[in-house]
Amino acid sequence: MKIFLLVFLTFILPLSLFAQNDEEITGKKAPNFKLVNLDGKYVELNSVTGNGPILISFWATWCKPCLEEMVEYNKMYEEFKDSGFVMLAISTDNEKTIAKVKPYIKSKDYKFPVLLDTNSEVARKYYAQQMPYTVLVDKSGNIVYSHLGYMKGDEKKVESLIIGLIAK
Repeated sequence: MKIFLLVFLTFILPLSLFAQNDEEITGKKAPNFKLVNLDGKYVELNSVTGNGPILISFWATWCKPCLEEMVEYNKMYEEFKDSGFVMLAISTDNEKTIAKVKPYIKSKDYKFPVLLDTNSEVARKYYAQQMPYTVLVDKSGNIVYSHLGYMKGDEKKVESLIIGLIAK
C-alpha cells in the first residue's frame, strides 16, 4: 500500500494537477489581446472579431507537433480566408528563440498573421500551458472549441467546426 501511495504522489497526482482541460475556456468570451505581428504592427483580437470564425493557434518554433499542425492550418486558411475566416498564429517563442520565427514563416510562405507573445501573457489568458494549443472563436467572440496537442487528423474536427461556423 505504501508503494502505491508513493507512486500516486510521485507520478499520478502531479500529472492531474498540471493537466490542461480543453473544456476550461469553452463557452466563455475570448479574452481580448493586442500583440505585435511580424511587421511590427499591433493586431487586436476585438478588431478582427465579427466577420467570421477566428482560429487562434498557440505554437513555438521548437515544437515539432506545432510545425506539423501549421501546415494543415495553412491549408484551411487558404481555403476559407475569403469567407470571413481569420487565423492568428501566436508564437510563444521567448527571447532565446524569437529570432527563428520570421525566417521560419517566410520559408514556408505562410500568409496568415503571426503574432508574438514572448512573455506568454496572452497564452496565460487562454490557459495555453503547453504547445500546440488551439482555440476557435465564433464571430460573436465566444470560444467554441479548444484543444491541446496535435496528432495527424485533429485538423479534420477543426475544419468541420470552421465550416459550420461560416455557414451560420
